[in-house]
Amino acid sequence: MDPYLTARWLHILSSTVLFGTGIGTAFQMVWAMHTGRVETIHSVASGVVIADWVFTTPAGVIQPLTGLWLIHLAGYSLTEPWLLATYALYVTAFLCWAPVVHLQIRIRDLAGQALAAGTPLPDLAQSYFRIWCALGVPAFTALVAVFWLMVNRPDF
Repeated sequence: MDPYLTARWLHILSSTVLFGTGIGTAFQMVWAMHTGRVETIHSVASGVVIADWVFTTPAGVIQPLTGLWLIHLAGYSLTEPWLLATYALYVTAFLCWAPVVHLQIRIRDLAGQALAAGTPLPDLAQSYFRIWCALGVPAFTALVAVFWLMVNRPDF
């Protein structure tokens, strides 16, 4: 198989997994938190944490690797303006995502403790969820912008 087509296929596949898992797990987390049901929140947050480790993390690592491979194979300079913008946006998305993973783990753990004790979800979990949402918006926006840059490769 042609190395460029292989790199492009892996890049597109990993971007699909990264974005699709991100939007899917975000929807599930929002839906679960809005139910207010501790058991639902614990179950969904547990699945979201696992999905991040099994799908999002590998795809997030594969993305820059295949991107660099494509840059090399296509003969682009690493300092093309659209690529520099892409790097900045990808780092922005990562810097938002890393604390989101920690917040998801904390929400899961708080829900698990509340479930075991038969108590309502503590207010701290709702605080974590608000921060989680606030970080999700720039991460989502950054990845949408990366998709736009990949498709359009503007000259700036």
